[in-house]
Amino acid sequence: MRTLNTQVAIIGAGISGIATAYYLTRLHKITNVLLIDSERPMSFTSAQSGENYRNWWPHPSMVKLMDRSIDLMEELIQKSKNKISIERKGYALSTRHTDINNHITQLYKGLGEKASELVRFHGSPTAKFYKPTLHFSSSKSPAGVDILQNSDHIKNMFPSYTKDIKSVIHIRRGGNIDSHQLGTFMLEHYKNKGGETLTGTVKEISTTDRHKLTIVTQNDTVKLNAEKIVNTAGPYANKIAQMLGVDLPIYNTLQQKISFSDVRNAIPRDMPFSIDLDNQQIDWSREDKEILLNDSKFSYLAKEMPGGIHCRPDGHGNRVKLGWAYNNKKTVASREPLLDNHFPEIVLRGAVNLHPELKPYYENLPTNINHYGGWYTMTEENWPLIGPMGPENLFMNCALSGFGTMAACGGGELCAAWVANAELPTYAQDFSIERYKDLDLMRLLLSADRGVL
Repeated sequence: MRTLNTQVAIIGAGISGIATAYYLTRLHKITNVLLIDSERPMSFTSAQSGENYRNWWPHPSMVKLMDRSIDLMEELIQKSKNKISIERKGYALSTRHTDINNHITQLYKGLGEKASELVRFHGSPTAKFYKPTLHFSSSKSPAGVDILQNSDHIKNMFPSYTKDIKSVIHIRRGGNIDSHQLGTFMLEHYKNKGGETLTGTVKEISTTDRHKLTIVTQNDTVKLNAEKIVNTAGPYANKIAQMLGVDLPIYNTLQQKISFSDVRNAIPRDMPFSIDLDNQQIDWSREDKEILLNDSKFSYLAKEMPGGIHCRPDGHGNRVKLGWAYNNKKTVASREPLLDNHFPEIVLRGAVNLHPELKPYYENLPTNINHYGGWYTMTEENWPLIGPMGPENLFMNCALSGFGTMAACGGGELCAAWVANAELPTYAQDFSIERYKDLDLMRLLLSADRGVL
């Protein structure tokens, strides 16, 4: 049995834990840090990332956090000499409605005082001031939001969309990023500054005197004395919190995605991350729909489904990625999540409503399809929990739902500031446990669009 001492123990070596460690060492010069995980870094939930980012959120605090996180990601792209691949094609939100006042209201709320400068409306067939995504780098891509409401122009700019789309909201500060390279770059810097990792499972934490952690590794049991503990355990964050006498208001759901080779070139390679906002009727045959309606377990799939199906080109080859976060069942997390074998057909038949050229894949999906899933660890309002966890010297950076990659840098910087007792940004309290005391804020958040994708 070994005994170790550390200033900060970070439990969970996903991208949020790595980012917290990175900013502790880089900004606050705290190098006596230990990252603990039962597996190798970024091998669990972070490995299932959708690798997307956006500053589109219906509340200014989330916009500020994500804008800061994107600023930091773009800074790391420069520091890494562009090893971290980023494509800023934006997010294109489509609907068959012309009355989109609710979406515009959310945009204005999220963007705050700058909204009138950042939101641009394009109603003419030419829309001279709309700039299509020609350059995918962040330095050359436009900022703000473009709203297109001319059918001919939408058809020209987004040729793979179904012809009945009436409005497209193009969020320009968004796209995709290589989350593995992002995490690897931060982890290497952390290690170069003296930070260490430990592969083992935390079995017990005692808060008597100093924090004493019992960690079982492959070959040994380690007794660890830590001055401060940071809970970045992702789907197991509540399990760690309960060891410390804290019960967090979080839960897990399993969300799935597929990717496959687009051998038919149904999806243009320059298409932004595209989301169908409208509620859906999945494109079943009449016979299949009747069978589903008569099956109590699956009848919901034959009825109206929520919007939010998303599609984008995946990487630099010919792959496409489809996702649909319609599952809201609260589930106990496991290392090997049980995937729904029907999901590939469900998401494909749903995505066809926006991308009709995908329909030939119904009976002939490529054999190299990748079907995977990851846990969304979330609060009811779908905001993260970053900051003190209750008792003194206990902190958390968790409940990052489906936005772990895009929030990693901003959340890691914020958590590190809490741990180091440094100056905090204006939005810090909104992401701490203290927000639950603000009844007006909570009523607002629980009545608004949660932004689950």
